[in-house]
Amino acid sequence: MKKCIIYIIMCIASLSLVSCVDVDEYDNSPQGNFEALWKIMDEHYCFFDYKRQAYGLDWNEVRARYSKRIDVTMNSDQLFEVLSEMLAEVKDGHVNLSSTGDFSRYWSWKEGYPANSSDTLYRRYLGTDYKIASGLSYRIFDDNIAYVRYESFLDGIGEGNLDKMFINLMFCQGLILDIRDNGGGNLLYAERLAARFFNERTMVGYMQHKTGAGHSDFSSLEEQWLDPSSNIRWHKPVCVLTNRGVYSAANEFVKYMKQCPTATIVGDHTGGGAGLPFSSSLPNGWSVRFSACPMYDVEKQDTEFGISPDVRVDLLQSDLLSGEDTIIEAARAILSK
Repeated sequence: MKKCIIYIIMCIASLSLVSCVDVDEYDNSPQGNFEALWKIMDEHYCFFDYKRQAYGLDWNEVRARYSKRIDVTMNSDQLFEVLSEMLAEVKDGHVNLSSTGDFSRYWSWKEGYPANSSDTLYRRYLGTDYKIASGLSYRIFDDNIAYVRYESFLDGIGEGNLDKMFINLMFCQGLILDIRDNGGGNLLYAERLAARFFNERTMVGYMQHKTGAGHSDFSSLEEQWLDPSSNIRWHKPVCVLTNRGVYSAANEFVKYMKQCPTATIVGDHTGGGAGLPFSSSLPNGWSVRFSACPMYDVEKQDTEFGISPDVRVDLLQSDLLSGEDTIIEAARAILSK
């Protein structure tokens, strides 16, 4: 079966590196490390044009502004702070700087937004008698609707796990697939799970590769196709539950499921993360990760800043107090029809 991501490394992870790039040599000094980091991003980061349009990012202006803060007398902690703040200007959760003592991160793609999830409610709805199939936890509600919780695409799922789960759920009238707060992981698992809901080969989006050092130097758009699984498939309605914590490979999964005729996306806007991450090193040995290959939906729209649900539902404080997950209940209402 031809994989829709066969021409890329099979992992968009929230905390892993996938490839490396070479850069010119710079002095191992505050100025040298600053210049090396700025140039790595300038030549290899893939969303400069998009983010200039989205919120006016000017990478040359960023260099001019942050270079004033670089001083030969600054220590490593001070340098790390300045470089981390510079990287945060691109507003990308896949852009990180790693040292022996710290890891910079940009989490505003989910911070500052309603959580629309609750560990207490997850436990309440799953109960204690749920089944576990590797990274999947599932049970059948009293109204004969299946509930499946997948917390992270870092947790592996095999074809045997999926076969057994769908056999156990085969008499249910609908399925709720809850991936809220799934921050990504291995794209292979996202593709493997999505393939269980498709009955024919379907185009699910596009991607590009960087071809040069310029901000606009990319290959032509390459189609992403998803083949249906040759194993047991789910033919009934499915609701995919999302919130701002859905990122990276989980965001890609939602992009796939948007093209599934039997699927409805319920909940909140996803967090995004539509760039395949690559990595490189600075003269002092610090590692920088950045988005290098952009991916798009079938309308050729960038999903770097997330995907909107088909049905918007929020989890309110009053719902938490009453012990009811309104996002799950909305999905149950949809499937009960």
